[in-house]
Amino acid sequence: MNSESIKLPNSNSQLQKKLNIYFTAGIPQLEDTAEIIKLIQDSGADIMEIGMPYSDPVADGPVIQKAHELALKNGMTIEKLFSQLKSVKNEINIPIILMGYINPVLSFGFENFCRECSESGVTGLIIPDLPPIEFEQNYQKILKQYHLNFTFLITPETSDKRILYLDSLSSGFLYAVSSSSTTGSENTTLKNEDYLNRIHALPLKNPVMIGFGIKSKEDFENVTEKADGGIIGTAFVNVLLQNKDWRMNAIDFINSVKA
Repeated sequence: MNSESIKLPNSNSQLQKKLNIYFTAGIPQLEDTAEIIKLIQDSGADIMEIGMPYSDPVADGPVIQKAHELALKNGMTIEKLFSQLKSVKNEINIPIILMGYINPVLSFGFENFCRECSESGVTGLIIPDLPPIEFEQNYQKILKQYHLNFTFLITPETSDKRILYLDSLSSGFLYAVSSSSTTGSENTTLKNEDYLNRIHALPLKNPVMIGFGIKSKEDFENVTEKADGGIIGTAFVNVLLQNKDWRMNAIDFINSVKA
């Protein structure tokens, strides 16, 4: 699988909207990651994001922070994650995106990290704390060398000019945060009409996926009326953390959104 695998429709047909499921690697138990990857695909998700645990996940709310803490306690590392990804590489046909923070990636070695991504079936990266200027100057060529997409985030406060700039740097899709809050915030405004209309009217080269605060099929349909897909993270991580029978509950959750 390569970076061309992420194909999202520029269509208003709700049936074609893409569902992206996020979870944190290494939860509930260290060795559950590969099973969850297969479960997400088999339950009908179109894309998956896998969070790389970090000790200071500043963009994330309490649920995903708790997941990061548990994963680190369980012993999850970048090396372990790559090993788990390689174990299921030949069974996965949907795009896998790694999401995390720049410090652990730099500690691993950026080019080495990208090489491992390419060898593990990863199609792209989301690193929210990597500044666009540094991306352009130091990392863009390496990502292209290893055929990896890179997605930037935008918020309702992002100007049209900057949205177009971040879209020009992104590949795969553009991540539209529904509000300027942390993940899973109860204060998230799911449907900011002005924001969604503004994005929809811009001549973007990438599909747009909405994230932060989507918890149900109704939420998903609501926010994707003028976007190409939606990203569910906190609600799915909650299922993994709170239910002993997380396998069946996880399948039911994804099915309920896709139904």
